[in-house]
This record gives sequence, C-alpha cells and structure tokens, in this order.
Amino acid sequence: MPPTGLPVEEAARLEADAVLTRLASSAAGLSTEQAARRLRECGPNAVRSHHARALGVLGRQLRSPVLLLLAVTAAISATIGNTSDAIIIGVILLASVALGFVNEYRAERAAASLHDLMRHTVAVLRDGHPARVDVKDVVPGDVVRLAAGVVVPADIRLLEVASLDCDESVLTGESSTVDKGLAPVGPGAGVADLSCCALMGTVVSGGTATGVVVATGARAEFGRIALALGERQPETDFQVGLRQFSTLLLQVAAALTALILLTNLLLHRSLLESLLFSLAIAIGITPQLLPAVVSTSLAVGSRQLARSKVLVKRLVCIEDLGDMDLLVTDKTGTLTDGRVSLVEAVDPGGVTSPEVLALGLLATDVEGDTWTDTASLAASAGNPLDTALWEAAVEGPTGYTRLEMLPFDHERRLTSALVRAPDGSRLLVTKGAPESVLARCVAVPAAAEVTLQARFAAAYRVIAVATRAAGEGVALTAADEAGLELRGFLVLLDQPKASAHETLERLADLGVRVKVATGDNAVVAATVCSQVGVDASGTLTGAQMAVMDDATLIERVRAVDVYARVSPEDKARLIRLLRQDGRVVGFLGDGVNDALALHSADVGLSVDGATDVAREAADIILLEKDLGVIADGVVGGRRIFANTIKYVLMGTSSNFGNMFSAAAASAVLPFLPMLPSQILLNNLLYDSSQLAIPTDRVDPERVLAPSHWDVAFIRRFMVFFGPLSSLFDFMTFAVLLGAFHAGPALFRTGWFIESLATQTLVIFAIRTRRIPFWRSRPSWPLMVAALSVVVVGVLITVSPVSHLLGFTVPPPDFLAVVAVMVLAYLALIEGGKRVFYADHRPPPVVPRARDVSHQVHRRAARFSHRGAINRPGGPGARGPSALSEPATSSRR
Repeated sequence: MPPTGLPVEEAARLEADAVLTRLASSAAGLSTEQAARRLRECGPNAVRSHHARALGVLGRQLRSPVLLLLAVTAAISATIGNTSDAIIIGVILLASVALGFVNEYRAERAAASLHDLMRHTVAVLRDGHPARVDVKDVVPGDVVRLAAGVVVPADIRLLEVASLDCDESVLTGESSTVDKGLAPVGPGAGVADLSCCALMGTVVSGGTATGVVVATGARAEFGRIALALGERQPETDFQVGLRQFSTLLLQVAAALTALILLTNLLLHRSLLESLLFSLAIAIGITPQLLPAVVSTSLAVGSRQLARSKVLVKRLVCIEDLGDMDLLVTDKTGTLTDGRVSLVEAVDPGGVTSPEVLALGLLATDVEGDTWTDTASLAASAGNPLDTALWEAAVEGPTGYTRLEMLPFDHERRLTSALVRAPDGSRLLVTKGAPESVLARCVAVPAAAEVTLQARFAAAYRVIAVATRAAGEGVALTAADEAGLELRGFLVLLDQPKASAHETLERLADLGVRVKVATGDNAVVAATVCSQVGVDASGTLTGAQMAVMDDATLIERVRAVDVYARVSPEDKARLIRLLRQDGRVVGFLGDGVNDALALHSADVGLSVDGATDVAREAADIILLEKDLGVIADGVVGGRRIFANTIKYVLMGTSSNFGNMFSAAAASAVLPFLPMLPSQILLNNLLYDSSQLAIPTDRVDPERVLAPSHWDVAFIRRFMVFFGPLSSLFDFMTFAVLLGAFHAGPALFRTGWFIESLATQTLVIFAIRTRRIPFWRSRPSWPLMVAALSVVVVGVLITVSPVSHLLGFTVPPPDFLAVVAVMVLAYLALIEGGKRVFYADHRPPPVVPRARDVSHQVHRRAARFSHRGAINRPGGPGARGPSALSEPATSSRR
C-alpha cells in the first residue's frame, strides 16, 4: 500500500475492487493493528495542527513592530555612548517579550484544552465491525459509512451507494447537489466530475453510501486547497476594529515623532539624541501589551463561557457573540423540551389505528431489515421522530422484510421503504410531512383535512402515512412516490419548555430579539410560539417568502418573528436580509438543513449532539440546547469586550496625554523632560498593571445591549481626556520648576512618578461610567496590580539603582503634593466623564460581509488536529478599534 494512499483522481479511474487491492484493504475494512500502523505512517487526518507551540508564540512576539522600535532605540543609545540606557532599554525589551509571551502562550494553551472537549467522529469498519473513531484517526484503506448530514472526512472511493447526493459547493462553487454512483470516470476528469468519489469537506445531503478512504489530511483535494489559502482566517468585526485602531495609533505616533524630531532639530539639539527621544515617544504612545491583554481577556472569557456550557471554536468569535442583537432559531429543543412522544396513531377520520403505527415503523431510519427488538431499534433510530415511534411500539411489525429504503431529504420531506409483506407481496410505504404526502395521494377523504387541522391547532406534530402496491420490477426512486393511498396520521407532541418564556424575556432585556424558523406546519409553529411568548402574528411560510422579492420581504421580516415550513435556502435568505438591514445575526441550528444558515450568520451556534455538518459550520458549540445558555454566552461575550475596551481607552487617553506633554515640554525646556529609558520604563510598568483588566468586574448596564467598535469614538475619547492628563502634567512642571527649583534629574524623577501614578490609577475612573468604588467596585487583582505598580515606581526612584536610570531621590513633601494632585486629577476625570458621555451617541452599525473563502476556512478547521482555534495574537487575531457605548435597549 502506498503509505499516503492514492490521489483521488487516480482512484476515480479504477474499479472499486482495484482500489481496495491497491490500498491493501477489503470491504470489511482494516484491523485495529493495521489502522494504528497506517496512522503512524500517514499522520493524523488533519489539514493543519493548532497545538500551542512555545516557539511559534515567541516568534510572533519578536516580530512585533514595537519591539523592533525598542531594539532600534537601544542600538542608537549604544551608538551615541549611552551604554547604561542601551542596557536598560534591552532589559525593558526582554521584560516586554516575556510578559507578552507568557500571557499569549497561556491563552493558546487554554484554547487548545478548550477544543479538546469537542470531538468529531465518523462511522468506520474496524476488525469487520462498525465503530466510531475520531476523524483525525481515519487512514487510507478505512471503510467509511456515509449518511445524510455527514461532512465527508476524507477523499473516498465509493463502494456501495443508495441514492447518495453530495453538496460540493465548497470545492466547485456549484450550488446544486451532485448524484453519486459507482462507475469509474474517464481520463482527464476534473474535480467536479468525480462522480464515483466523495470528497473531503463536502456534505452528504441525501442517501447513504460506504466507501474506502484513499487520501487524508493535506493530501486530500480539500486539504490542498485549504493549505493554499494559508492559515489566516477571514477577519471578524473585532479584528477589523483592532486593525483600524492600530492604524490610528500609527498615525498619531508618526505625527508626534515627526513633530518632536523637527522641534528638537530646530533647537539645535543632537540629531541622534533627538531621534532617540522621538522613538521613545512613538513607543510610549503604543500599547505594547495590547496583544497580551486581548489574548488574556479571550482566554479568561473562554474558560468562563465553558463553565456556562458554551464552547468557542475560535476565540475571536467571543465578542461577536456579545455583539449579537438578533437570534434566529428552530423551536425544537429551544422553545420546546426536545423530547418527542407519540400521542396517537389515527386513520384519516381520526379513529385510533394501530395499523398506521405499524406501517409508519416500516419507513423508519433504523439498522437492519427486520424489526423485533423495539428498545434497540429506538436507540438506533436516525432522528427523534423515528425514536418516538419505536419507543411507543409494543412490538415491531412482524412478517415484513425491508427490501429498499429511500432516505428523507428536505426537498421531498418524505421517507419511503419498499417492503415484502407477510403474504409475499411488495408494498411501498411512504411517511412524511402531511402536505407532501397528501399531494402524492390519488384521493384524500374529506375527513382527513378536519383531522389534520384539529391536531395542528392543538400544537401537535403530525406525520402522514400512505402506501401503494409495488410490482416486482419496481426500483425505488423519488418518482415512485406517487399514486398513494392515505392510511392515516401519526400524532406527536413536543411540550413547550417551562423555562422558555422567562429565557425569552431575559434575551429581550439584553437587547436580543428572537425569531423562530422551523420546518413545522405554520399553525403548529404559531401555537407553540404563542404559548412561550413569541409574537406569532403574521407568521410567514416558505411558500409565501418564495414569491416575494428582497425589498418586499425585508419589510415583512422586520415585523414577523415566526417562519414555518422554511427550506435551508429560505433560512439563509432570511439571515442575509436581516444582516443587510443592519442586524448582527446569530443562528442556532443542529441539522444538515441548517448548514447554509450557519455559514450565513454573523454567529453560527450549534449543539454538541448536532449533525457533523452543523457542528462544523458553527462558530460556537453549546453543550446544552437551551436559550438560557445562549443568554449566558451573550452576557459573557459583552463582559469580555467591555474589559478589553478598558485597556484601549486607557492606552489612547493617558498615553496620548503623557506623550503630548513630553512633546510640549521638550520644546520649552533646555533639557529632555524625560530620558528615553525612563519613558519606556514608565510605559512597561503601566502596561503590566493593565494585564489584570480581564479579571475586572463589569457594570450590569454594560451588558444590557451590544457594544461595538468605533474608531471615531476612540479618537474623540483620546482628544477629550488626553489634554486633561496633559493639564496635570503641566501643573506638575510648574510645581517642580517653581516650588522645588528642579534640575534635570529631579524634574524627570518627579514627572516620572506623577505620570505613572495618574495614568495607572485613572483606570478606576475610566473602567466605569458610575462613581468608582462607591457605585462600581473594581476586582481585587486589578486594585492590587494598579497600586503595586505605583508603589514600585516610587521605590525605583529611591532605590540604589535610581541613579543608573537617571533619577534622584525626590523630597518627601513633593510626594505629598503628587498624592494631592492625583486625587484632584481623578476628580477632574469624573467630571469630564459626565460631560463626555452626556454628548456621546452610538453611531449606526454597518453589517459585515463574509469573505469568499469563509466556507473553506471553516471546514478546514474541521479537519485540524485541534480544530478551529485561531491563535490569539497570531495571524487573524483581533484587536480593538473603538467602542460605541451600549444604549439602554436594543440599538434598533
């Protein structure tokens, strides 16, 4: 056997038996020992691995532009003979790298351990028996079973096919499904023409099949495409915001650096000394530990969400969850208990009929061709409705043998079975949605409509059952589902969830509106929704949506909250229009028919027990299908976003103010107001205190509505609060020069202490719109970190090494003056908050568009060794852009 299998194009040109021979396999699959050996030879079935790698994290730290500036600054210091400054800056550089590395590496490890909780398995034959194995353990030669809703785990040459259709749009771009067969293809066939193969990453939309794996991981067709796209995932809103914020800082830093350099040169100061000072200013205005703060915040948040039964596949989606203001969901398991039970089996006139249940059991998706053990059949049923039928059956239909099966799909909404009856005749049994079954019956009794509508009005789910005689020559296809005779109805009930009404109110309080999109009958959907508090007036059906153009439909969807008998395309269209209307849309789905909508939504949510295609398409996995879990996730996402923003606002306001003060002072003083090494030390101490921000408490009103990045808001915040910081810097200058007659050493020492104290302690005012400490208490870690940094800064100036840093011991009365000025500064900031937030209004939000490679990236993650976890701080990691303050209710 070739250790890496066969190229799928070559396998498609061979007969199935020849492929098995080439792979040293058989229709019974591999032995456990063979599979283990091949796994060692071929490696895991993963497109790429996302382990937490220390060297990779360190490499990203060393590639930071800020660290490059630090290195240049140290080199210039050494060049002009300031060896001590060069050493100090080098120590600061190492400390910055160490802090960033430790926090980002911890975040990666947290992400990796989080994704270890999520598993994707596939049905294979091992040692001749069916087994489920992790997708990454699939090897060439494995015989795999495919069914509707499965994401194909590798490139597979088909061995047996039963009405198999695959959605290959992720590879070919074609929206229509592809019929699969067994016949080999001719030479020169392209990827879209490999009809005897199922390709990695595509989705089984209908039917069943078995096949032998020919290529795995990066050697599969999908794997090669995914690797060619690179590791960078499409940007989320949060990432776009961080990029815009970084651009803003770059512009401000460049302007200040150029201005300071020009001013110092006009004052006939040394070129190298002026350049060194300018570079320090540029570095000082840059939040050096922003990636570490973002990574830490996301990692802490992911652990908190995991405790709330919310697993985030990609950490940067956490803020998207908090940003969501509209949720589209199915009703089963969210508004209802999700436990379907059979209420009755009746004939068309509504009279109880055990025969209807027996016929319905014949067309259920269970293993085997005869039916005796109802308990085991209930456990093996392919969907909850079939499970409910077998759980209600006292005994199976005896004497019948199933000959052929036509599986359910969401276009037909039917399942059919060809069976041999006890008398030897052949019978076609069809069950499914009443509208679909009745449309295929030759005659429908008048009483049937009355029976059906009465059950719908009582919020029952109804399955219609019909039959017809089948001749010996009949081969079961969808065309045979015609000329049927209606035999009756199976009536089932899924009770409304007791907590649904309360949870919906909680989501409404959070500014999240809920819309329900279901495949159920419109009357049933409206009844259930009304019972739990969803407005069901004006319920739309898929058929009604189909005849509306987008402009008409968008006007309706703004008001309508319940959509019934909708197709996968209807759900995706609904979400697309809602996003175009400016909403941030989450979609909760767990079936193969939900994949389109999950990909279309801003936030795709699925559940741990969902179909493979739904879990793969989702950004976030819920361990419990309950709207209350989503509400917890929304609150968690908003808390994480709020804490991340605190650092951004701190960095832009206080850093900008201090650097502006330095620029102004350098223009009027006969000496530099602070040495480059002192500026960098100040910045490092300040930044390190902010690493505790992710642990901070968040005011309750901050999670009541979505908050959004807004660079314009950050710019206004910086311009408003920065000068307030500079005002107290200038007061410090006056005190130092006027009252203490400070020379260069004392001036630098005094300003170092004052600037460090004000820009560090102002977090207690900026972190909340309330009165700090009295109405809003910070977390203990943040309080300890901020106060400790100020104490360390003062101790440095009085320590034996202070002269090496260019400091001198400050007089005690100056420290007392600084304490008073810090209190006055915080009081001024409190007053400034009242003025600033009184004038601020959130801007309109523009919905984002999906990147064209979004599907491939998401499915590539499905085949990763760790899964879809993007490295925080690495490629694709996001950062802030700006915040628009949350309103008191939904932004719409």
